[in-house]
Amino acid sequence: MSAPALDVQDVSVAYGGGRLALRRATLSLQPGRICGLVGMNGAGKSTLFKTVMGFLPPLAGQVQVFGHTVRHAQKAGWIAYVPQAEAVDWDFPVSVRDVVTMGRQGRMGLLRRPTAADRAAVQDALDRVAMSDFAGRQIGELSGGQRKRAFLARALAQDARLLLLDEPFGGVDVGTSETITDLLVDLAAGGRSVLVSTHDLGTLETFCDDVALIADRTVLTVGPTAQTLTAPNLARTFGGRSPLHDPARIPQEVR
Repeated sequence: MSAPALDVQDVSVAYGGGRLALRRATLSLQPGRICGLVGMNGAGKSTLFKTVMGFLPPLAGQVQVFGHTVRHAQKAGWIAYVPQAEAVDWDFPVSVRDVVTMGRQGRMGLLRRPTAADRAAVQDALDRVAMSDFAGRQIGELSGGQRKRAFLARALAQDARLLLLDEPFGGVDVGTSETITDLLVDLAAGGRSVLVSTHDLGTLETFCDDVALIADRTVLTVGPTAQTLTAPNLARTFGGRSPLHDPARIPQEVR
């Protein structure tokens, strides 16, 4: 059997001052599957993403990507990450095409000059997120949903085997949400692996093969969506009654 696309084993992470931000988290994602990461704000979702990316070193435990260290996977270009918010100077004169081309830098030579193959990969990524008509537009001129699609295109251009998406559906219109969902399903069908955090419980079963529920900075349970997304499990995740039984009890940040 091939190694998991992502294997997080008993990982603990602390920020400055020793406060635990992730506590003995364990999660495994197989190749060609989409796993939804669900939990309240502050539960540890973004910390988990940053740890998988190597931005935060674990205090304990280990993370492997396709059987290798995070450092190896990063150097090989196997991981692409789309955070909740990009640290971008929206007034900087850079076009959408320029942003997407940044996803190819790890594959370019020392001079960082895009080849015909790089340009073709960028155009394909733009096409797949329906942003070709905006390729020449300055990035700051885009709407929130268009910006999300542009940075998703950058991840696609990288041609990574594992995609990490932190709240890609936040603040986007229905059309963008459907575009992203359809794209993720297509990527998984093509063998890519996806870990995506989302607050939209209603759509999880439409595109996620698996669900990981996280609360109090630890992963409570991981498994096939239909078996994992139960009222008792959600009650543990969100505290008190399950939002499946009482939508009014869904915390504000997940409505």
